[in-house]
Amino acid sequence: MTSMETPRPIVAFLDATNAADPDAFVAAFTEDAFLDDWGRQYRGHEGVRDWDRTDNIGVQSRIALTALTSGSEPDTFIGTVAVSGNRFNGTGTMTFTLRDDRISSLVIG
Repeated sequence: MTSMETPRPIVAFLDATNAADPDAFVAAFTEDAFLDDWGRQYRGHEGVRDWDRTDNIGVQSRIALTALTSGSEPDTFIGTVAVSGNRFNGTGTMTFTLRDDRISSLVIG
């Protein structure tokens, strides 16, 4: 994967996805989370839950983190991921911003 230690909220995001646990998935995000999936934007826990239902656990996604680097802003990490499931399959980039031991922003693409 990577030599960088993966922050706990990102591990929680990956573990919840791969265990198909939607409640744990949503819990990995802050209450006011922002999620942008190639321009489709979602806000808060309900938005994250909606995205999860249509684009993540709801379509049996599995995500493997293959690389992780620090972003240009504090508490920001850029992950290269390999995704498989019944929707998107392939590699991509996810930019995570963390706050209070949770994901406050996730930008995919």
